[in-house]
Amino acid sequence: MSNPNHYRDNTDTWDLEIKPQASLLDLNLKDVWRYRDLMMLFVRRDFVAQYKQTIMGPLWHIIQPVLTTIMFLLVFNKIAEIPTDGIEPILFYMSGIAIWNYFSTCLTATSNTFISNAHIFGKVYFPRLVLPLSIVISNIIKFGIQFGILLIAMLWFALFRDVPIVFSINWLLIPLLLVIMAGIGLGLGIIISSLTTKYRDLSVLIGFAVQLLMYATPVIYPLSYLTKGSFAEIIHWNPLSPIVESFRFALFGKGSFQWEWLAYSFLFMLVAIIIGSVFFNKVEKSFMDTV
Repeated sequence: MSNPNHYRDNTDTWDLEIKPQASLLDLNLKDVWRYRDLMMLFVRRDFVAQYKQTIMGPLWHIIQPVLTTIMFLLVFNKIAEIPTDGIEPILFYMSGIAIWNYFSTCLTATSNTFISNAHIFGKVYFPRLVLPLSIVISNIIKFGIQFGILLIAMLWFALFRDVPIVFSINWLLIPLLLVIMAGIGLGLGIIISSLTTKYRDLSVLIGFAVQLLMYATPVIYPLSYLTKGSFAEIIHWNPLSPIVESFRFALFGKGSFQWEWLAYSFLFMLVAIIIGSVFFNKVEKSFMDTV
């Protein structure tokens, strides 16, 4: 008969130990990297599921910017006669649409992180930051498709309209601009996502706010078109404005570009990510009680 007071100390080793976050600024990036395969699955889900059971499928990634470009060309170039800073109007609008769509889709999709994925969060553990990061990555694929359309249009104008393609070192700015745009979209998106767990009407307003923000960003007009005034100052201080202008400058060698303004956008991105991480980590602990 065994001694009831006798026991064996069996020390278990764990692959993962889930602990409460020590700091609101703790992004837990080591765990995010460990779950990179899951992130890639979410990337595939975001890209494939968006147009699943649709007639056109991924072709919508091509149709949407083309139709938007035609509308902008008719309304803002032909009717309103807004100049395009010496850039071929179609290329001007296509470039603005490509970089803007990347930001807007990152922002709107990440702003629904908690609400749209509550059924997943309540069943299994994984670093919650994996989901908004997967959205940013999947939208890079969509941007790549639209950027490819832009390059085809540039080649067509070079061959048939004698519009030269300016290859220069400025093209190296494009990855940096994408990182800044993605960071701003991610930071603002997770802030809104954290707030919508308690204030649901924000999810309704975000689509309308993004549309208004587009008109406060030089997507359909160049910064040089604006005259001095309070409205022009607001657009100049919009952190997205230097990114859109720099994107066109990198592609066409025309438009306004200043490192100081780009540094301002980069600083805004850092602040947005820091504030977003604080909100995200705070809400992550208790959002299942309010969703």
